[in-house]
Amino acid sequence: MFQRVFGKPKPDHNPVATLDKLNETLEMLEKKENVLSRKVAAEVEKAKEFSNAKNKKAAIQCLKRKRLIEQQIELLGNFQLRIHDQMILLEGAKATTETVDALRTGAAAMKAMHKATNIDDVDKTMDEINEQTENMKQIQEALSTPIGASADFDEDELEAELEELEGAELEEQLLQPATTAPAAPSAPVHVPAGRRPAGPIPQRNKAEEDELAALQAEMAL
Repeated sequence: MFQRVFGKPKPDHNPVATLDKLNETLEMLEKKENVLSRKVAAEVEKAKEFSNAKNKKAAIQCLKRKRLIEQQIELLGNFQLRIHDQMILLEGAKATTETVDALRTGAAAMKAMHKATNIDDVDKTMDEINEQTENMKQIQEALSTPIGASADFDEDELEAELEELEGAELEEQLLQPATTAPAAPSAPVHVPAGRRPAGPIPQRNKAEEDELAALQAEMAL
């Protein structure tokens, strides 16, 4: 009556709940299979006992019941196989759905980002950046330009003056006399009396040496 008035309840299509239900059903089938397997073992033991007691008819009845139970076990095995297949398909569908939802979310986020970012705004921003960069270059060039007295200096004249200084320094180094170590005292040379000079060997005047040094210094300048 309630179903006629309110209708049948809508089935739950939640993948997680469905997987839980399938797992519960699978566990129930496995428990039934274990119970039937124990019954098969019990019928086999009974058949052995009746066979030992020479009760062939009772032994055959036990084997018949064993085969019926084995048919039920085979049927339960097919049910379990179907449930496993259903679980695999459901898990694959769940993964597919989650992947599509993630892609849909990413596409919506990308669309929102594109909507928030206008191409005209991007071009305007890049123009402003280029303008500021050019202004900074002009400011740096203005700061590096010499001002005051240093702006009147001629670079070519300064380079020529530097070359003259370097040439004068090189010439001064070439005109400086080489310094030699003092010679070791030599043994006295005996000269025959007839060949000795009549007077002492004339020495260079100190005034001449001073004059020569002054001349060398003027040439260096």
